[in-house]
Amino acid sequence: MTLGELVNLLGFETLTGEVNLDKEIKSGYVSDLLSDVIANIEEGSVWITIQRHVNVLGVAKLRDILAIIIPRKLELEQEVIERAKSENIAILRDYRPAFEISGLIYNALKRG
Repeated sequence: MTLGELVNLLGFETLTGEVNLDKEIKSGYVSDLLSDVIANIEEGSVWITIQRHVNVLGVAKLRDILAIIIPRKLELEQEVIERAKSENIAILRDYRPAFEISGLIYNALKRG
């Protein structure tokens, strides 16, 4: 499943435009601890976190993460969004909590 297909299926808000929407998702990960993500996320994954500072972009770049998904409609600074665009990291946002988003993504990826 591509990131764009997931966005359409689950109705995520795309804050970075068309970035990575054509790329295939390998897996997903949920964590707010940056060192945990660095150690455990699979390349080509989507990452659900409430962290919204610029350091998440460094982690995403280091681990080749397709998208950062922000739950609960939390706000981001425009500077973070612009930098994500320039570094080809998609940022998505949704109104649902991380637990619900992770279940929806898991089921979508299982179905293919």
